[in-house]
Amino acid sequence: MTGLVVCLAVLALAGAFGALWKRRDGRMTVRGRDEDRRLTAEAIGAEELGERATLVQFSSAFCQPCRATRRILAEVSGMVEGVAHVEIDAEARLDLVRELGVMRTPTVLVLDARGRIVRRASGQPRKVDVIAALGEAV
Repeated sequence: MTGLVVCLAVLALAGAFGALWKRRDGRMTVRGRDEDRRLTAEAIGAEELGERATLVQFSSAFCQPCRATRRILAEVSGMVEGVAHVEIDAEARLDLVRELGVMRTPTVLVLDARGRIVRRASGQPRKVDVIAALGEAV
């Protein structure tokens, strides 16, 4: 009987964790430590930042959601004038990954015209969330 209770408790905790993970995955958020952080074009390895905003994507070679995220960000940057999309290989830029606290790929940062981090998403963001985040950045 005790084994059954333990099994049910573990299943309930796993279900709650899974629901929380799914709810937070890809959601655009603001982190307190990002508020005063500014990135330059040189820091992210780009020629220049977007005139109005920049979408920075951290990816890795074998990340399936990174491909879909790349497609979404390319579409959005093509739709909105003055928005650039920069993709960074997380494995090649471990210094920047550590500095910005990137814990998984894809991670998307939305920068305003001055390079200030406005929003962040860990996981694959939805297209409408990226557009809404750009509205704040522009």
